[in-house]
Amino acid sequence: MAKRALIAWSSGKDSAWSLHILRRDPDVEVAGLFTTVNRVDERVAVHAVRDELLRVQSEALALPLHRIPIPHPCPNENYETAMLRLVAAAKRDGVTHLAFGDLFLEDIRSYRERIFAGVGMELLFPVWGLDTRLLAEEMTASGVRAFIVCVDARRAPREWAGQVFDSQFVKRMPAGIDPCGENGEFHTFAFDGPMFRHRVGARLGGIAERDGFVYADLLPDSARSR
Repeated sequence: MAKRALIAWSSGKDSAWSLHILRRDPDVEVAGLFTTVNRVDERVAVHAVRDELLRVQSEALALPLHRIPIPHPCPNENYETAMLRLVAAAKRDGVTHLAFGDLFLEDIRSYRERIFAGVGMELLFPVWGLDTRLLAEEMTASGVRAFIVCVDARRAPREWAGQVFDSQFVKRMPAGIDPCGENGEFHTFAFDGPMFRHRVGARLGGIAERDGFVYADLLPDSARSR
């Protein structure tokens, strides 16, 4: 019996690559994406990507998008209630698995496993345990391109905000920073790669800094789609 999965979609490169892996698995049917969105500013939680760009991404992926509005700040109990509501609706639609793009943070994986224990769904972690240097090189060699939309200025250079994650960027990355940003050094918005039907049109807007994080605001740019 095929695994019918929803994938957690942060809008970034690791989610995109997880989707790419799942789509190549003949035993998995990807049924859609789900994303938490701050209800105040209508942006992806943490990444701060505009909701309208999420929709453009989902169209380029040819997958339905399930938005999960959450407050900001969002206590864990609010997040968990929202996620369990999603699971209940997904189960009615025949979804059997939830997939996540986590790489190696044991506490994050354990938290997800605790939340969904006993709900009747299995969890998939397509990129778990992969060497992040080799993974970054493989992703960019395949054509994955992503804007860096959020930088933790305590862990990575603030000038990275707005740059493009590509093979040259990966080669220049200094030691001490995870090549995929798994420790929270940076977050991305994927706009091209083998998982997309066409390039996602996005252009750089302003750069803003708040609470130690530097954000690159992206704007839709239909002229750059293909």
